[in-house]
Amino acid sequence: MYAWIWQHLPGPFAVRLVLATALVLGFVALLMFIVFPWAEPLLPFNNVTTPQ
Repeated sequence: MYAWIWQHLPGPFAVRLVLATALVLGFVALLMFIVFPWAEPLLPFNNVTTPQ
């Protein structure tokens, strides 16, 4: 999959590197600002109990 993305990016190596970095940062931002806040109420991490 990563090889397919790399092969389809335009330009020489430096341009591909910048575009690949932008894609990764965009994906991380999408996860941090949209996906994780949406999923947080659905996860049971607020009900943590420890055994005594």
